[in-house]
Amino acid sequence: MTNKLSGWQDTIVALATPPGVGAIGVIRLSGDKAFGIINTLFSSKDLSGKPSHTIHVGLIKDKGKLIDEVVVSLFKGPKSYTGEDVVEISCHGSPYVQQQVLHACVNHGARMAKPGEYTQRAFLNGKLDLTQAEAVADLIASNTAASQKAALYNIRGGFSEVLKTLREELISFSALIELELDFSQEDVEFADRKKFYELIRSAKTTTTQLLNSFQLGNVIKNGVSVAIIGKPNAGKSTLLNTLLNENRAIVSEIAGTTRDTIEEVLNINGILFRLIDTAGIREHSTDSIELVGIERSLEKMKSADVVLYIFDVNQISAEELKVIADMLQQNNNTVILVGNKADIATTNEIKNKFSGINNIHFISAKNKTGIDELKGVIFKSTVHELPSSESVIVTNARHQQALQQVERSLNDIEAGLNNAIPGDLLALDIRRCLHYISEITGDISNEDVLDFIFSKFCIGK
Repeated sequence: MTNKLSGWQDTIVALATPPGVGAIGVIRLSGDKAFGIINTLFSSKDLSGKPSHTIHVGLIKDKGKLIDEVVVSLFKGPKSYTGEDVVEISCHGSPYVQQQVLHACVNHGARMAKPGEYTQRAFLNGKLDLTQAEAVADLIASNTAASQKAALYNIRGGFSEVLKTLREELISFSALIELELDFSQEDVEFADRKKFYELIRSAKTTTTQLLNSFQLGNVIKNGVSVAIIGKPNAGKSTLLNTLLNENRAIVSEIAGTTRDTIEEVLNINGILFRLIDTAGIREHSTDSIELVGIERSLEKMKSADVVLYIFDVNQISAEELKVIADMLQQNNNTVILVGNKADIATTNEIKNKFSGINNIHFISAKNKTGIDELKGVIFKSTVHELPSSESVIVTNARHQQALQQVERSLNDIEAGLNNAIPGDLLALDIRRCLHYISEITGDISNEDVLDFIFSKFCIGK
């Protein structure tokens, strides 16, 4: 891809490690002037003739003033992350020292990098395609084993390889159809329509699988919101504390103790579930603060992916529970009914009481019985199985939207084949399909889209 974005010729510098005090800080230079700048600042030896992928210990000085003793790593383009000459300066982790090194680099011709500019240059220089570049940001943001696996597989080109294969097959058939148009007077057919039809069916299957994976990908990337709702004193806060194995929420016998929502994160099998303990929902309350809490509880319930409706098995009838369950199902949430305060000695009696209602999970939040089983139910309600390390999982909403357009284009191509439409119209549909595939990989893109994508990266990456 030809580099046309403004400022890409500049030599850039930024702190590549998190800001703040630490043992070391790594400052990264990238661009044509990177080696010249470091050679000017590094007083211990001449680095101009040193080979790539070597490290050197010495002193950094600016205008004769000693700044720090550092370790310098050299990476000559194109065998570097960005494809350009790259220098990494490992200095001591004092914020003051780091700023002094950055200022020295800027004083000698570098400019401060924008968010994501290093990865953007890697993309522009052909080191990564756009899906791999976006996976870098996903890996940096990953906080579970599942999100790490998905990002690593995409960085290694798993998703890109699927799209590349599909794109190449479509291009080959498109070329044959275009050739037919050149010989339209001869009435010849270079593209085997039967094989092309099989290709389209295969491509549709692949695209559908990718689109279906987005639901799981979204869960892996963003987690699952779980609203714990119920009447006052049903045991919502006790359940939250038990799931987290810590006393996060205040528990008391006084109805309406929880006045506002409390949010915490629970990791189940590598997936993050954001638990939201809500104020108890009751119809007749005169407490203005409690009423605000109840209103927020209802809002959280509507926006949650999963609703845990917890009820006291001793304080509700089967008829009332059935009415509540039917009402909750109307909000299009995944609803899990949790019967709390189920004493082991009376379990069979309680189960018989609610025998006409399916999918109730009985627990004792106080005694911590049935909790592991409930965690399994919560997990399976949104994640049927975890992906393997070699699974392509779509986690990016931009990719999903483009794949939806690919699917529509493939449907149009298939319809065109069924109706034997002319080759020129068929070629248009193929070009449209190729356009959306190329949008995902970045083979075609515009500066505004790239700026938006890379602006979400941290500075220094």
